[in-house]
Order: sequence, then C-alpha cells, then structure tokens
Amino acid sequence: QVQLVESGGRLVQAGGSLRLSCAASGGTFRFYTMAWFRQAPGKEREFVAGINQSGTRTTFIDHVKGRFTISRDNAKNSVYLQMNSLKPEDTAVYYCAARLTMIIGSTSGEYDIWGQGTQVTVSS
Repeated sequence: QVQLVESGGRLVQAGGSLRLSCAASGGTFRFYTMAWFRQAPGKEREFVAGINQSGTRTTFIDHVKGRFTISRDNAKNSVYLQMNSLKPEDTAVYYCAARLTMIIGSTSGEYDIWGQGTQVTVSS
C-alpha cells in the first residue's frame, strides 16, 4: 500500500494562498481515491476535499467551496490542495488520506492510509 507525505503548510496571513502537496510512494497511486482532512486544536478531524482515482470527480465541504481546489497528478504520484482566500478558521493540521475504492468518502473512518500532517496557520 502507499505511504503518504504532506508538505507545504506554513504561517500565512488571512486572504493569502497556500498549496499543499501530498506525495505517495510504495503503491499504485492511481488506484486510490484521495482526500484532505484537517484537525484544529480541540476539534475532531474533518473532511475538507476528495478526488476520485482519475481526477474527474471532486467534492468539498461547504465552507471551502469556491476557495479550495483539489487536484492530482497520477504521473507524479501526488495530490494537491490549493487554498485561496484563507481565513483564520482554516488554521489546522492538514492530513492527506487514501482509500482503495472508487467512492470519495467523507469520514475519517473510511480511510485507512494517512500522512503525518502539515500545519497551516492563518493569522488575522
């Protein structure tokens, strides 16, 4: 199965942009549906965005729609989260997750492969 490593998190001012990357290794990346989750201090991990195996379908939570996009490059074994118009409430550790099905799940229990996370902090 794949192993996942996230990168790109940092401190950014409100209104700014960040692009998170998740690099996969050790498996056949194109077989996996991918997702980004996030977890803020004291809160449960929440689904942010997901993308199917071919990259033809995506889904987002309501409060990032129009601001975030998810994409993947199967040739580079990578998935990305482009985050624009960032808000302080977007501050969290962002995790990349994978599952070996065609369905884009929206709960953490549906994913069995996780990265270590990357910290995104949005200052006001």
